[in-house]
Order: sequence, then structure tokens, then C-alpha cells
Amino acid sequence: MSDMEPVPAATVVLVRETESIADIEVLLLRRNSRLVFHGGHWVFPGGRIDTDDFKQAAGALEYPAALKAVVRETKEEAGIDIDEGQLIHTAHWTTPPKLPRRFCTWFFICPLSESVTVVVDNDEILDYLWITPRAALVEAEAATMVLPRPTKVTLQDIAHHRSLSQLLAAVTQAEIRVFPKDSAYYRPEEMGYRRLKSQRPT
Repeated sequence: MSDMEPVPAATVVLVRETESIADIEVLLLRRNSRLVFHGGHWVFPGGRIDTDDFKQAAGALEYPAALKAVVRETKEEAGIDIDEGQLIHTAHWTTPPKLPRRFCTWFFICPLSESVTVVVDNDEILDYLWITPRAALVEAEAATMVLPRPTKVTLQDIAHHRSLSQLLAAVTQAEIRVFPKDSAYYRPEEMGYRRLKSQRPT
């Protein structure tokens, strides 16, 4: 059978500080178990990049369309308004061949400095949880929470940070994680991504 072409997608790690335990927490959403793709799994907000996202994006390029998609999906799935100017691109994952559904997904981090109210749609998303990356990894290890591999690796990448300032300093200097490393679906400059300091939140 021929390999299915991956669909462009985008996802975002919403991160906040919690003073009670001097740590950071991320927002995870539990997908409806009836969904074909990652049904019942805990994931970050996100989804496929729609035609309208490309239409609204500068030059109809994939990177600016991914920004639009993340803002839209976060609102649809969690009821949260985020500013695309706060998004930091950190990774890009392409689903391996031979699978029934494939995505090539832009990963972003979005720091939250103010309190937000989460409202799930009770259709695609049934529940949510603010949790420290370390605690989520412990739950995954105990098999009490199912995390897709990209979600788990992302949590591992940020688990040792304890504050937003520490996390942001690290991710703005780190290399973009690309899986697989030679992915033909990640061509950042051609797709409109430029790693400039002016694009980083202060």
C-alpha cells in the first residue's frame, strides 16, 4: 500500500506558573475515546490547518497558517483566546509512514501570564487538566494517562524547568526538534518561518 501524505497540523503547549508549588503547569485535554486519531489520549490543544487558516495567513504559507490554526483550535477546544505573537515554535513532528492517519505538526509554546478559564466542547474534548510536566510523565509511566509520543517527548523536554522565565530562556535558545530529522515536510524558510529575536515574546 502507498504511504498516505501527512496533513499539515499545529499544536500548542499552554504553560503557566503555579506559586503554590513553585513550578510550571501545562494544559492537557482528554480526547473523546470514540475518535479515530488518539481517542482517549491526553494531548495539547491543536488540530489540522484548515483552508481558511491558509487564506488568512501571510502569503498563504504553512508557518503563518499554523499560527492561525493554533489560535483557532485553542479557542474551539478549550475556550481560550491566545495571541499568536506569544507563540514560540519549538518542534515539528511528522507521523511515520504506513499509518492510517498522518500529520506533519508544528509545535508551539505559549506562556500564560494571566488566569484563563477552560471550557471544553464536550464533543471532541471531554476533560482537561492543568498538570506539571513531571507529574504527567509519572502518570504516563503508571499507565493512568495515555500520552502520544510527541506529547510525552515535549513534556520530557520541558520537565526540568520551574518557571516561565527559565523555560522561555531555554526554548528561545534551543534547536527546533524535528522528527524525523530529515523530514521532507519541514522546510522552515520555504514555509515562512524565520527565527528572529523580534518574533520572541519578551
